[in-house]
Amino acid sequence: MQGTVDGFTYGLVTPVAAFFMAALGAALGLRCTTRSLHTTRSCRIGWLALGSLSIGSGVWTMHFIAMTGFTVREAPISYDKALTFAGLAVAVVMIGIGIFIVGYRGATRMALITGGTITGLGIASMHYLGMAGMRMAAHLAYDTPLVVLSVLIAGVAATGALWAAVTLRGALSGLGASILMAVAVTGMHYTGMAALDVHLHLPPTLPADLADVLPRDRPAEIIGPMLAGPACFLLLAAVVLLFDPRAMTGDPDPYPRVGHRPRSMVREGAARARYR
Repeated sequence: MQGTVDGFTYGLVTPVAAFFMAALGAALGLRCTTRSLHTTRSCRIGWLALGSLSIGSGVWTMHFIAMTGFTVREAPISYDKALTFAGLAVAVVMIGIGIFIVGYRGATRMALITGGTITGLGIASMHYLGMAGMRMAAHLAYDTPLVVLSVLIAGVAATGALWAAVTLRGALSGLGASILMAVAVTGMHYTGMAALDVHLHLPPTLPADLADVLPRDRPAEIIGPMLAGPACFLLLAAVVLLFDPRAMTGDPDPYPRVGHRPRSMVREGAARARYR
């Protein structure tokens, strides 16, 4: 029996909120990536780690906010916590690999393609792990061409966002890169959801009005508590960036004295020049 699926139970509220969280995570993460290019090698790891955690948390939070609007009329939905949090770990690790490649290799074509592809695969892996963590009396099937399209959307848009973050300067370019990354995440999510078919495991004889006999799923009550941790982390990352205004503008560190550049900055500048 085919399930009656509604991906927009609360109208535009969940898609808009999900897009905002994806954009917030991307803004923080990409600013950290940009900041890493203008700091010493010893500090770079910290900025890139914070960036990967920010983007990964934003992607994961976006997915489950969007899933609060996903219902199947005939079946209640619950989530396997182990697979759910495994999706968060996979997203952080794979996105981290992608931005570390760009953070250390610079805006070379190969670094951007490799880093963007791995970042996109991380976004897609998180989505499908999250879907695998859903528990309901149904079998989930996917349309392969739409699944492939969803992965391509994530990879291409993530590559574009990384390119904009490390090559363009200024607040507007940072905003554009963040929006592009949010488009990658939400576009991938809803394309992946369009590929989904739900086949119910129900007894052959059921009353006509299933709503009278089957419990209603309450995804907000299930997912809400799980979002608290990543949401708090995004707030903390925002505070860290606010205490370092240069991270928000992408401007390089000012030199301690006029006409003087520290030796470490000279080495870092020479290294960046080789990768241009």
